[in-house]
Amino acid sequence: MRFSTVLATTLAVAVVAAPSAQAVHLVDGTVYFTYPPELIAATTTFKEVYVWGATYYFTLSLPENAGEPLQRVTITQKEGTEDIRFDLKDSRAFIGTARDKGPRLTLGGVTRERKTSTISVTFDPPVPPGKTVTIGLRPERNPRFSGVYLFGVTAFPAGEKSHGQFLGFGRLQFYGEGRGLFGLP
Repeated sequence: MRFSTVLATTLAVAVVAAPSAQAVHLVDGTVYFTYPPELIAATTTFKEVYVWGATYYFTLSLPENAGEPLQRVTITQKEGTEDIRFDLKDSRAFIGTARDKGPRLTLGGVTRERKTSTISVTFDPPVPPGKTVTIGLRPERNPRFSGVYLFGVTAFPAGEKSHGQFLGFGRLQFYGEGRGLFGLP
């Protein structure tokens, strides 16, 4: 009896402690993350207005028990005095953080929907669960006017019909006086 009690307790703990690794698949084919990624940071290399050569980094943590790999991330500017334009051809992604860069990831495509100010970054191949991923976007220049700029970040699992999970807002703040067309006050 004692052995069976120990065995039953061990099995119960193992079932509860073991995270599910299977993704959620609906009858209509829609795929969801079991546990969605987390937006852990949004940073910029330069915080001054009207500066050229900055990179905006968005870092996501994909948990081991996500259930599906990360296929695509969309980044949508939601707030800010002006619409920031990006050099999409100079976009990059890698394993790790902006301060601790690991191997580069291959991007299947980076596109922009002008109407919604949404940039879509597709990974090819998708990023497996258990990784921290950073996306680097290069603006043509920092905004001309200081203030807070918010970017909504949404992650999509692999699959033909995947449901995006909104992860939150990346907040970038720019400082300094507004500049004219040629960087003059």
